[in-house]
Amino acid sequence: MNRAARAFWLDRPGEGRIRDVDLPVPAGDEVLVRSLFSGVSRGTETLVFRGGVPESQHAAMRAPFQEGDFPAPVKYGYLNVGVVEEGPERLVGRTVFCLYPHQTRYVVPAGAVTVVPDTVPAGRAVLAGTVETAVNALWDAAPLIGDRIAVVGGGMVGSSVAALLARFPGVSVQLVDADPARAKIARALGVDFALPADAEGERDLVVHASATEQGLARSLELLSAEGTVIELSWYGDRKVSLPLGEAFHSRRLVIRSSQVGTVSPRRAGRSYADRLALALDLLADPALDALVTGESAFDELPDLLPKLASGELPALCHRIRYEDTE
Repeated sequence: MNRAARAFWLDRPGEGRIRDVDLPVPAGDEVLVRSLFSGVSRGTETLVFRGGVPESQHAAMRAPFQEGDFPAPVKYGYLNVGVVEEGPERLVGRTVFCLYPHQTRYVVPAGAVTVVPDTVPAGRAVLAGTVETAVNALWDAAPLIGDRIAVVGGGMVGSSVAALLARFPGVSVQLVDADPARAKIARALGVDFALPADAEGERDLVVHASATEQGLARSLELLSAEGTVIELSWYGDRKVSLPLGEAFHSRRLVIRSSQVGTVSPRRAGRSYADRLALALDLLADPALDALVTGESAFDELPDLLPKLASGELPALCHRIRYEDTE
């Protein structure tokens, strides 16, 4: 069995390269996985690539199988789909999802992989981590039948939230983004679209995922009295200014954070494994293919990530394929 592997490392902020890796022989409770696809989350991963993780958040931002430390050198990533080549008999040959960085092969505990349902193509399964974030956000938000909801920020996370909300009975969902090209994504997901200036107000709930202070301020403006903003954005080391004067108090508005690192207290009886398994089941919906907006070969990562980080290459989830990486 081939135990050689290659992995993408961030050598210094703004510059990465592919390194050779020697894999250990899997123990009895471990699996050897050959990567099929991985996903680059343009928000979090490009923040890491730029060196924008604040020192106070170095521990909180660690990925499960990260090597190295922020700001660099570091091996970072968490959206990997592969096939088990060695391990327990029940897993050998199965397609699995793992919160692992960009690497051609890897060895992890068997409990760290989740079998991808037969109804979900491997290429779509790279979205599992992001859909899991959306599941947790909606557990926090607890939308009700008939709610009027806006999702501000049509990136990878916001679009995932909108896609799940589109399934709620009687709910009116509008995806709000400053980029008119996101209208195409909204149509594919089955929700309405609006530019920020044209968004409908009097929303019972707003989910904010634009990672901009303008987006958060607009989210507050869109709420009805007693309404709630669920804040999903990660700002890294940036300061955010927010208008909490004016009618914020008289309208009794609420801003509540949501973070995938903890299972929502509203579902305290569920485990991380339960949440991820649900996300994978939800990925049977082919509409979610709209969230994968590009694909590149693994060897292109050193040149690709600077383009994603700068915005030269716009993307939601950019998929990495591992064919011909032997």
